[in-house]
Amino acid sequence: MKRLSAIVLAALVFACCVSGCAYQALGPAQIGWTTLFDGSNLNNWVRVGDANWRLQDGYAQADLGGKDSSFLVSKQSYKDFQLRAEFWVDDTANSGIFIRCTDANKITSKNAYEVNIYDTRPDPSYGTGAIVDVAKVSPMPRAGGQWNTMEIIAQGPRFTVIFNGKTTVDGAQDSKNPAGPIALQWGGGVVKFRKVDIKAL
Repeated sequence: MKRLSAIVLAALVFACCVSGCAYQALGPAQIGWTTLFDGSNLNNWVRVGDANWRLQDGYAQADLGGKDSSFLVSKQSYKDFQLRAEFWVDDTANSGIFIRCTDANKITSKNAYEVNIYDTRPDPSYGTGAIVDVAKVSPMPRAGGQWNTMEIIAQGPRFTVIFNGKTTVDGAQDSKNPAGPIALQWGGGVVKFRKVDIKAL
């Protein structure tokens, strides 16, 4: 009987160790997160506009389009969330991550919140790392020519933006757009997204 108990105990310890290792491999930071884009397909997105969005080398890329912006728009709508995105743009690119889009077919900074990616914006206070017409950034960070990470937290009327580990918007408040899809923008230049994850809050 003692031998059987010892075997059962050993099995339990082993199972716990395996579970712990699996949890560690997944990473506690991944619990509760949903991958919207991982470079393999665009199943969670709808193309809006005429830019040449395509899958290439593990990312979504656009580098040609008309005079108007074009978007990859999420099929799902989101209200309170934390979003993480990895992207690359060239030095002249006009891009951004639009959140809580209230009109998924005609997206603007008036009917959504535009977290900007635009190093050469004429008014840099609403350039890269800012939320257009809601929260300015100073000094403006640069995104061009490198892979970057953007983290956006939207909870009720409160917004936080973290660009490459540095907070560019800290607790800005606005309540005009309560919920809606996420949209990845091409407005000019070369734009690439390789990872987009989201977690409901």
